[in-house]
Amino acid sequence: MKTENFAIRLATAADVPIILELIRALATYERAPNEVTATEDGLSKVLFGEKPAAEVLLAFENETAVGFAVFFHNFSTWLGRPGLYLEDLFVRPEDRGKGYGRALLIHLAKIARDRGCGRMEWAVLDWNEPAIQFYRKLGAKPMDDWTVFRLKRDGIAKLADAAPG
Repeated sequence: MKTENFAIRLATAADVPIILELIRALATYERAPNEVTATEDGLSKVLFGEKPAAEVLLAFENETAVGFAVFFHNFSTWLGRPGLYLEDLFVRPEDRGKGYGRALLIHLAKIARDRGCGRMEWAVLDWNEPAIQFYRKLGAKPMDDWTVFRLKRDGIAKLADAAPG
């Protein structure tokens, strides 16, 4: 870490405004600023409600949030163990190169190790060459033999209403 005034910690319900701000910054970086529909109330419920869907690590320089990692557990049937899926890793562009991304991933690896996870996985946009090179330097390998599929809300509704067979 190139700065001495940093901290990484798990987010709490009080951090929801910071989380939403970082989500919006990530969407802008990923060229989709108008696609964020998350709200503070919604994030509070889904992250800190009765059954949390994900967890968030926050990176701070002094008192300013400079990045975050959103993650949750998945499951490997072949390993018979949980995995850690990194949904988003983001460091504000002006704060890159200081080691925050690496520090967040190290912290996530410790969580995965301590929770008995068999692997960590994440996806990266094909055009995001800086991120791809960063991950490769850490020893991560692309899974070129897999294709990610997605159903959005309308696709989920259509499939849920479909007749079996």
